[in-house]
Amino acid sequence: MNVINWPEGFVPGFTDNFVSNEMIVSGLSVNDVWPFLSQPFLWPDYYKNSADVRFYDNKGPELEHGVRFYFSTFGFPVESLVVECIPPAEGRPARLAWHGWSGEENSAERLDVHHAWLLEDLSGHRVRILTQETQNGNPAKQLAKTRPNPMLNGHQEWLDGLIEAAAAGVR
Repeated sequence: MNVINWPEGFVPGFTDNFVSNEMIVSGLSVNDVWPFLSQPFLWPDYYKNSADVRFYDNKGPELEHGVRFYFSTFGFPVESLVVECIPPAEGRPARLAWHGWSGEENSAERLDVHHAWLLEDLSGHRVRILTQETQNGNPAKQLAKTRPNPMLNGHQEWLDGLIEAAAAGVR
């Protein structure tokens, strides 16, 4: 199975917070799931922790490498820049990742994240969906100590909603 590509400064184990969520589901393909992930305006329809989506520079509605966008999640306003976007293609996984930030640079409230997704078709008409996020900053340190872990649980809700939306689209 494939793995997430981590940029310097965001490698798990060397950041202030890290979560990983993964599901393998039968009856879906990467092509079924990708449209619901790559179009942030659809996120609030199936994921309650996503709101206020907007794009910059007349881009959108689909994410592309180098595109800036904004959304709010877990009460944080998140400015984001897509740093990896590889749509589905035969024989390779689809990848989507963005650098997100909240708060003024060098402030105690600053949060920097790398949120990555990997979707790959598996044998037997199954799809693997992996989402991982690393975070740096004081808010990340607090989130890492919080139990139950809101980011782990929130990303699981995102995965569950994504799979439900894709399955409804297939029906």
